[in-house]
Amino acid sequence: MSLDVLNLLLVLLAALGGGRIAARLGYPAILGEIGAGIILGPPLLGLLTFDDGLAVIGKLGVVLLMLYIGLHLDPTDIGRASKAGALAALGGFLVPAALGFGLMILVTQDAVASVFVAVAMGVTSLATKSRILVDLGILNTRVAHVLMAGALFSDIAALIIFAAILGVAATGGLAIGGIVAATTKALLFLLGTWIVGTRVFPVVGRRVVARITDPSLQFLLVVLAGLSFAAAADAAGLHAILGAFLAGLFIREGVLEHRQLREVERRARGASLGLLAPVFFVTAGYKVSFDVFTDEPLLLGAVIVLATLGKIVGTAIFYLPTGYGFREGVAVGAGMNGRGAVEIIVAEIALAAGLIDATVFSILVFM
Repeated sequence: MSLDVLNLLLVLLAALGGGRIAARLGYPAILGEIGAGIILGPPLLGLLTFDDGLAVIGKLGVVLLMLYIGLHLDPTDIGRASKAGALAALGGFLVPAALGFGLMILVTQDAVASVFVAVAMGVTSLATKSRILVDLGILNTRVAHVLMAGALFSDIAALIIFAAILGVAATGGLAIGGIVAATTKALLFLLGTWIVGTRVFPVVGRRVVARITDPSLQFLLVVLAGLSFAAAADAAGLHAILGAFLAGLFIREGVLEHRQLREVERRARGASLGLLAPVFFVTAGYKVSFDVFTDEPLLLGAVIVLATLGKIVGTAIFYLPTGYGFREGVAVGAGMNGRGAVEIIVAEIALAAGLIDATVFSILVFM
């Protein structure tokens, strides 16, 4: 692994500039960061380059971002929003996924690739959603809690399905054993994190924090706990961001006192949003290819329209039993359209595995 320090400096400057411009125009900073990667990176000017070091920094940044989000959100609020979030996730996943599968099977006649694209169209990125809510300053609202719960359910389901798709691609058939194994690992991970988070953290964590009063060391311990959960999520076939997010929720609820929590949260925000996470979003823009606009413009347009409208309509319809009304369902559906981290990550794996080609990959990135 190598890291070009000058390149890292340029990426951070691009993130700062792009984020500030987007914020001045009234948009979330994440849009400016991705835009900076597209404009200054390989897709257009080629002033910024990619190396393995940036990939590691970017992944660490998005993991710390999710740890911060978990520390910031009240688990009670997420629990209250879980029913509405589950309904939003179900409608926001099934409808665009069905539309995407129908479209891709007509165009490609490739069942495996079509299922993958369908899953990508249905996914809602937890990391991207969190960043947008932070940028807009609405992370502590009820609708934001619904969006976070929905994104959490959606990401877990999408990653389980994607693991099954990889098993199908590897064996050339429907591997029931692989699907069961992927689901079992995910459930064991969730059960294990719940046991550790509700039984071990409150006892061991409080004793350790009581003995270690240095805020810097307390922050380090929280990061280590977040990375441990992130590694467990990776081992379970899920993504590290899910583990980091859950670690933050459990640490907030059972380990730190209010003053300690605020200090650790402040440091986590600075390390993630202020330094590392922008690297992930800038380099995400590197992977875009504008050839898709000339090679498959109709397919690109169809995927974007079906993914967007399917997510909004599906969420709004399934959201009706919550009693919050159709208009709020439309608003939640629009919010659920934020894709990015999980979609890009699984798209990269699918591209490397030969499940999709570069054109489909670019369509998914632009979506």
